[in-house]
Amino acid sequence: MLVAADKFKGSLTAVEVAERVTAGLRRVLPDLEVEALPVADGGDGTVAAAVAAGFQRREVRVAGPLGDDVTAAFALREGTAVVEMAEASGLQRLPAGVFAPLTASTYGSGELLLAALDAGARTIVFGVGGSATTDGGAGMLSALGARFLDAAGEPVPPGGGGLAELATADLSGLDPRLAGVELILASDVDNPLTGPKGAPAVYGPQKGASPEDVAALDAALAHFAKVLQGPAGPQAAEYAASPGAGAAGGIGYGALLLGARFRPGIEVMLDVLGFGPALDRAGLVITGEGSLDEQTLHGKAPAGVAAAARAADKDVVAVCGRLALPPQTLGRAGFRRAYPLTDAEPDVAKCIAEAGPILERVAERIARDFLT
Repeated sequence: MLVAADKFKGSLTAVEVAERVTAGLRRVLPDLEVEALPVADGGDGTVAAAVAAGFQRREVRVAGPLGDDVTAAFALREGTAVVEMAEASGLQRLPAGVFAPLTASTYGSGELLLAALDAGARTIVFGVGGSATTDGGAGMLSALGARFLDAAGEPVPPGGGGLAELATADLSGLDPRLAGVELILASDVDNPLTGPKGAPAVYGPQKGASPEDVAALDAALAHFAKVLQGPAGPQAAEYAASPGAGAAGGIGYGALLLGARFRPGIEVMLDVLGFGPALDRAGLVITGEGSLDEQTLHGKAPAGVAAAARAADKDVVAVCGRLALPPQTLGRAGFRRAYPLTDAEPDVAKCIAEAGPILERVAERIARDFLT
C-alpha cells in the first residue's frame, strides 16, 4: 500500500494526509504495510515533501518579497537540492491582507539558489508556484549577480513595476557556478511571460493587481525581455514566449535565462522522491489533494501519480476534501474511485476544520472497499 498524496491546502499538510490515511487504514487492517510518500508539484509544500522523503532540511535567512528578512528552507540530498521559491517569495510571506503586485521581489529566491550552490548542489530542482511576485525573476537574477540599471545608472526599484525604468542589463556578474549546475524548472504552469495568457494577466489579480496594475506589469515585463536581448541575444525573446516563462510571476523566465530546463513539476518531484521504486512495491496507491477538479487534470500531483500508476498497471484511488469531477472523467485520468470528505461529512466548514479525523474515517472505507 502506497500513500502518495499532496496537501489539503488550508487543512492538512501532505505529511499529515499520509499520517491520517495510514491511521484509518490500520483501524480496519492493523498489520497492513503502508508506505507514505508525500508528494508535491513544485509549488508550496515541495521542500516539505522532499524532507519527508529523506532529504536534509537546510534553513537560511533571505529577503522576503517586501525586502524584510525571513527564514526559508531548502532540501538537500547527495548533491541534489530542492528549492521552493515560495519559501522566500511566496504569498504566505506577506502580512495578512497585504499585497504588493508592483513592488514584491524575488530577490530572496535568488539567495536561496545561492545557498544551494554554497551547500554543494550539482542539481537544483527549482519548484515555482504560489508567488507574491510578478518581476520576471529580475530580483532573483540580481541576487545571483545580474545588474539592472535605469538611465542614470542606478539600480531600478524592486518588483515588476520598477522594470519600466530599465535602461541597461548586465548579466556578466552572474555567479559562475551556475554554469556547472543542472537547473530544472519544476512547474505545473506553462504560460508565457506576457500577453493574454501571460503572468500578469492570468495570475496578477490573485496577487492584488488591479486592471491598471496588470497592464503596467505586462508592459514592464515586455520591456524587460526586450532590454535583455542586449546581453542575452535573441534567446531573450524566445524564452519569453516559452512554456513556463510565466510561472510564479515570470520567475520561470529568469530561470530559463539561467539555462534551466522546464519540466512538469509533478514529473520532476516523482523522480526526485523515488516514486518509481515505491510504486513497484505497492499493490494499491492512494493519492489526493484538497480539491479534485479540472485543475487537477492539468499537471497537479494526483494526476501525475495516477498516470504513473496506471502505466505500471496499479490501481489508484483518490482522497479529497471536495470532488468536482464526474466518474467518467476520473476513470479517463486513471482513478478507480475518489473519496471526498464531503461524503462522510456534508458540512463543508466542518470538513475544513476537522479534516484529519474525517479523513481517517474515509480511509477506513477505502480499506473495506479495496483491501478486505
